[in-house]
Amino acid sequence: MDNKKVIIIGAGPAGLSAGYELVKAGYKVDIYEASPYVGGMARSFDLWGQRVDCGPHRFFSKQPQINKFFQELIKDDYTLVNRLTRIYYKNRFFDYPLKIANVLSNLSIIEISGILFYYIKQRLFPIKDPKTFKEWVTNRFGKKLFDIFFKNYSEKLWGIPCSKIDADWAAQRIKSLSLYEAIKNALVGDKNQKHKTLVDQFAYPHYGSGTIYERAADYIRNNGGAIHLETKVKQVHQENEGFNCMFEDGQSKQADLVISTMPLTSLVRNLNNVPESVTRALSKLYFRNTTLIYLNIDALDLFPDNWIYVHSDDVKFGRVTNFRNWCPTMNGNSKTSILCLEYWSFDQDDFWKMDDTELIKLAKAEVRKTSLVDESVEIIDAYVLRVPKCYPVYETGYMEHVNVISDYLKTIKNLIPIGRYGAFKYNNQDHSILMGLLAAEKIKNNESPDELWNINTDTEYQEEGKIKDVLIQ
Repeated sequence: MDNKKVIIIGAGPAGLSAGYELVKAGYKVDIYEASPYVGGMARSFDLWGQRVDCGPHRFFSKQPQINKFFQELIKDDYTLVNRLTRIYYKNRFFDYPLKIANVLSNLSIIEISGILFYYIKQRLFPIKDPKTFKEWVTNRFGKKLFDIFFKNYSEKLWGIPCSKIDADWAAQRIKSLSLYEAIKNALVGDKNQKHKTLVDQFAYPHYGSGTIYERAADYIRNNGGAIHLETKVKQVHQENEGFNCMFEDGQSKQADLVISTMPLTSLVRNLNNVPESVTRALSKLYFRNTTLIYLNIDALDLFPDNWIYVHSDDVKFGRVTNFRNWCPTMNGNSKTSILCLEYWSFDQDDFWKMDDTELIKLAKAEVRKTSLVDESVEIIDAYVLRVPKCYPVYETGYMEHVNVISDYLKTIKNLIPIGRYGAFKYNNQDHSILMGLLAAEKIKNNESPDELWNINTDTEYQEEGKIKDVLIQ
């Protein structure tokens, strides 16, 4: 260990998992978090006598390191949640992942004919080397299915046309989906499947996803580490063989190693002596913000889904979570249902600057417009939560700029960027946990952390894993 001092910037899934492993190994660790809480986007909090997350967060990894981390901290304090997730499109509900029988029963003969026509056409005349999300999905499913199930939601989320979204987004998230396989399974079925997959069921802590991070933070504090909340790191400078971390209040701390989960652009822009080529690459990367609007509904049985993807273009929100359908311990003795509507915007958008009163008015109107909440049902209360810079935007060619930045950072020994923000990767919490655990392992073994940049690029988005393989035995 050589008595090395480690500073971790950010107390989200990546930062806390790294801190947890390093403290276990005896390292001196200080974690600095800009917000008043731990868990980042995966945190949980109390609201109207119930427990909620920042949108839907679940664990579904086949990686043994991640499941060991979950087991050590959660133990038996979890439940198995039966997953139901659907797509809302033009007043109809479609199963997600898509099931061909459900799709056929929901669409007209004309729509079905269009899907088959464009699918066959695309298979006969595929786009060679698709570069964009639109090209990749159209190649796989045909233009009609792309228009129905991919276009609107993706453009809501990213704020740019699908023709400008990089194909990496599709390859990362939907590479295992296939219209051919969906049709085959509908006709033949999977007769050999004896266990539910992670599509069907997932493990979930009794008091929210954030429980795992609260417990990791407690372990760190109780075993020699420190977590400093509401302490924002402004700059990281190289000094001799180590680093000087400077805070907004003007104070600074020295470290031998720094693990950063702050936005990659903010970290690198404030390093000393950044090359002009790297500065140019930074200017090409940007983030998308999320606005979460929670509604307390005077009803128990609004709809059965855990969450719904909203593909209709007549409302602005893109996803709605119903926390009543996750885990009974989340609801306490409350007789109401909490919904969370998700909206996305950029810093410069009028929506991001809209006041809470107008946002709540919009959310109430839109949730009724979809008929998810009937006009006769009372909306008792509302709460707005803004989450800045939470989605790294995969604009076409973004990876070229990330590579310029990552190549530069590889020349700075002992500065390790990880996590969704830190590595500019659209991570699930599982991927961020894995980055944190492996970062700690690299430090303990005195190994290069360069391969961490590949996590989530070549780590499979594995929902087909069997529940028996990943749950605590």
